[in-house]
Amino acid sequence: MTDLTRRTLIASGLAAGATPALAITPATPPKPWGATPSKRQLAWHMRERYAFVHFSINTFTDREWGYGDESPTLFDPTDFSADQIVAAAKAGGMTGIVLTAKHHDGFCLWPTMLTDHCIRNSPYKQGKGDIVREMEQATRRAGMAFGLYLSPWDRNHPEYGRPAYIDYYRKQVVELCTRYGELFEFWFDGANGGDGYYGGARETRTIDAPKYYDWPSIIALVHQHQPMACTFDPLGAEIRWVGNEDGIAGDPCWPTMPDHPYVQSEGNSGVRGAPLWWPAETNTSIRPGWFYHPDEDAKVKSPARLIRFFDESVARGTNMHLNLPPDRRGRIPDHDVAVLTSFGDAIRASFATDLAQGAVASATATRDGASTPAKVLDGNRDTYWSTPDGVTTPTLTLDLPPDRRFDLIRIREYLPLGVRVTRFAIEAEVAGRWQRLAEKECIGAQRIIRLDAPITARRIRLVILDAPACPAISEVALFRSVAPVAVAAPRSTDAAILSPRDWTVVAASAPGAEALLDGDGSSVWSQPAPATTPASVTLDLGKAQTVAGFSLTPWRHPDKQSAPPRGYRAETSLDGKTWTPAAEGEFQNIAYALATQRIPFTAPRPMRYLRLTFAATAVPAAKLAIADIGAFVR
Repeated sequence: MTDLTRRTLIASGLAAGATPALAITPATPPKPWGATPSKRQLAWHMRERYAFVHFSINTFTDREWGYGDESPTLFDPTDFSADQIVAAAKAGGMTGIVLTAKHHDGFCLWPTMLTDHCIRNSPYKQGKGDIVREMEQATRRAGMAFGLYLSPWDRNHPEYGRPAYIDYYRKQVVELCTRYGELFEFWFDGANGGDGYYGGARETRTIDAPKYYDWPSIIALVHQHQPMACTFDPLGAEIRWVGNEDGIAGDPCWPTMPDHPYVQSEGNSGVRGAPLWWPAETNTSIRPGWFYHPDEDAKVKSPARLIRFFDESVARGTNMHLNLPPDRRGRIPDHDVAVLTSFGDAIRASFATDLAQGAVASATATRDGASTPAKVLDGNRDTYWSTPDGVTTPTLTLDLPPDRRFDLIRIREYLPLGVRVTRFAIEAEVAGRWQRLAEKECIGAQRIIRLDAPITARRIRLVILDAPACPAISEVALFRSVAPVAVAAPRSTDAAILSPRDWTVVAASAPGAEALLDGDGSSVWSQPAPATTPASVTLDLGKAQTVAGFSLTPWRHPDKQSAPPRGYRAETSLDGKTWTPAAEGEFQNIAYALATQRIPFTAPRPMRYLRLTFAATAVPAAKLAIADIGAFVR
């Protein structure tokens, strides 16, 4: 009875030591502060996690970016199953799927009549197939949302870079927006212009993307047919790029941005108080590359790594966009499915029970009867606790039932009123003493704080340290994390991939080059960025054999001081003395995709020694960094 009486008093703000709640009852709710989300953006924020599916010609050519000259006959999945792909995404807790309907090579996965470079001219279902339709229907059967990616760049189309291509591209947008039901997202890639096939011209074409595409008109075209679809990336779109492809949002990551063209340094963390609601989408792939490559079968992210991705995206208020590349069968590989299932099970178990339920909420100030402290516990994201307009740094306290042990704390703001809290702290009363658990900037759509270890607290409190307006907090919840079940990494079974197990480093321009041969993407060979003298490494394959090309995997760790090489020169030798040029050129999109690059030689050749030379970093950086070097025989 004593405890019940105390809890009742706490709820009224009259317990000993509590600050009395201010008896101010304004007649109106708080006015929105700063930029606020649109209806479609609010719906997008609720999705939190969804999948990317990169599947196209590149799946069958072992490339990341197709050149545009690939024959449609190459697209021939042997056992395509949209339901299996969707089930794998759902096992990982994804709420939707965005499919690459057309990548930079221009090959279309739907039977369009606008071009012959499409699935109509592939062997798949004797030219009668429609991958977009199959994926859309499977996604809806699973109760998930469907979205589409349509690359603005087209390395196949003869008119790319000219006005006629824009007419073609707009017609593609309309086809996709009118044939496949409701879309939740329409993705425009930022890769635009460069070398390509272009109908046989085989030349480089450059564009001024904002002027060439007239993005506001294309975004309006999407909304004309799909009013609830959020568009991705250019100024004027509803969603912005987070600034990297490693799956790491800034801390904090504000959903607001300035009203000017995207700047990468601003995109990662956003800009506090900026006029546009332009939230970040945090994307990465479950594998090093965006498309399936057999030599990455043993390089799938672990369930624990996906948990870290969750903590660096969803837990920072952004949406998590995880790429799942189907293999040449047209299915998600079994190991990838096992990883997704382990990750999804862990997240579901971790957030199954809100341990704050049953608590009593009190605050140092309350606005009125419609926005009481108890609103943070009602499980309704459309209700919130708030304070009088002049009270911007209040404290909210939860008096917890006994023995509540937790290590995850989730806080959400009521987004229709804007991002109101600038800085906050979470404190807990443990064994009779208050301790500060975390101090952060930005709550926004949600902030999930993971403690180093579970604690049992009698009370916790949210302390608003800095805010330009009174808060509007819709949730404070507590959870106990469940670790994912480990999934053993498989060994690559692709006979075309040479194992570097017996290779040795003959010479290198910097020490530590042995890290290139360990198959561990987290270990790295680095040296100061080349200036006047190129970086180089010479490898001994142990015996003479016929080799068709080499692979290079960049270091995927987000290190602002390091960058992968821009280009390469490859030479081969049988005796280590006489060298023959084998390949030379630039790596494609290596600085941002950070994907394994596969470089074929001019022709397969007998060799024992491989010498690689790197003249510059892909972007300005203090160091050049590479994780792995490999080779393939076909």
